[in-house]
Amino acid sequence: MILILFLITMAIGLLAQWHVKRAYARHSRTPVQSGYTGAESAHEILRQSGITNVSIVEHEELLGNHYDPKHKRLVLSSANYHGTSAAALGVAAHECGHAMQHQQAYAPLQWRMAAVGATSFASQLVMWIPILGMATGLLAGKTSLLIMAVAWGILMAFNLVTLPVEFDASRRAKLVLANMGFIQRGPESAAVSQVLTAAGWTYVAAFISSLIYFLWHLLPLLTGRQRN
Repeated sequence: MILILFLITMAIGLLAQWHVKRAYARHSRTPVQSGYTGAESAHEILRQSGITNVSIVEHEELLGNHYDPKHKRLVLSSANYHGTSAAALGVAAHECGHAMQHQQAYAPLQWRMAAVGATSFASQLVMWIPILGMATGLLAGKTSLLIMAVAWGILMAFNLVTLPVEFDASRRAKLVLANMGFIQRGPESAAVSQVLTAAGWTYVAAFISSLIYFLWHLLPLLTGRQRN
């Protein structure tokens, strides 16, 4: 059964990743009439939002785009940094959305930032507890289930909080790109929406997977059944 669950959750994750890569590849070939690059649009969005303490950094990794709240850096892949496509501007504006959330102390982002340490520890637990249990036999039965349930519960809660953070950043991105004239209504705005929506499904997939593993370890504790 655990193998089946693993295959199901892996399939969910791979499907979400395939969907976002497909949408990005398609709309990285959709140019915007404004001619702005991802870096230029990000710089202007941050400037007009009154954010002057965030640097925009180029990164070679294609899917390495992120906002680093600790160092106040907005990291864009080379394709998005220099690109003038709907996909490039959509990704850049999305990361700007996170910077705006940080500036405004957006509650779900604050919660996610506060939970990073506990989430990292929980990730280590779900990886090592099964291995230690099989190797030593010291962690078995309810003890192992309880630890795993708590760890997966932390991961599930983190993924749940991530959903409003990511969807709100995408909402902000769509609005600011249209309002500032970086993209035109019609095919350009539709392309940005499709890329950001596809990216959002990767976070939904992560939440579903963590929820499945959380319930898998919690239910035996509630029903009193043992699971090997």
